[in-house]
Amino acid sequence: MKLILASASGTRRRMLEAAGLGFEVRSAAIDEDAIKPRLREQGLDASALALALAEAKAAAGSPDADELVLGCDQTLERDDGSMIDKPRSRDEAAAQLRSLAGRPHRLHSAAAIVEHGPERGRVVWREVETVTLLVRPLSEDFLAWYLDREYEAVRHNVGGYRIEGLGVQLFDRIDGSHFAILGLPLLSLLAYLRERGVVLR
Repeated sequence: MKLILASASGTRRRMLEAAGLGFEVRSAAIDEDAIKPRLREQGLDASALALALAEAKAAAGSPDADELVLGCDQTLERDDGSMIDKPRSRDEAAAQLRSLAGRPHRLHSAAAIVEHGPERGRVVWREVETVTLLVRPLSEDFLAWYLDREYEAVRHNVGGYRIEGLGVQLFDRIDGSHFAILGLPLLSLLAYLRERGVVLR
């Protein structure tokens, strides 16, 4: 079985490479902006929404047989239950960070594998891992300094941060898996791939 990563995320690719996995990258061609509103209309919470998007990406990721296609997604949920999407501008990124400052939020990291073969399009594995992050109080001077340096790198990141960069300075506390913050419930994924014989037991 060949493993396909249906994501253009360099961070996810580097995680899989560092774990010693052999895989190909084929980004999933789905319109997230069109899919998300329909899923939200179904009343999905933030965790279920992340999983539904991951499954959609895995299902769209490859037309070939005998492949395991890995789709991934993340959603960010404020402590009041509202969700944040990717910022559309620097001003929106700043507003999002102000709304998170001094409060905890939850980052839901979802992944799913669709097996392409005789039972084309069948989801054979799914996982959601949730991390709770507490953003410290943020001054306007810090926000300007941070976005001057990081906005181009985080403009496509939910919440406007990346923990592996200057974004680590945003937080007072993080409870959960570092891998999940980076975008993948990696340990659960490796356990499944061992079961399937994709990696050695």
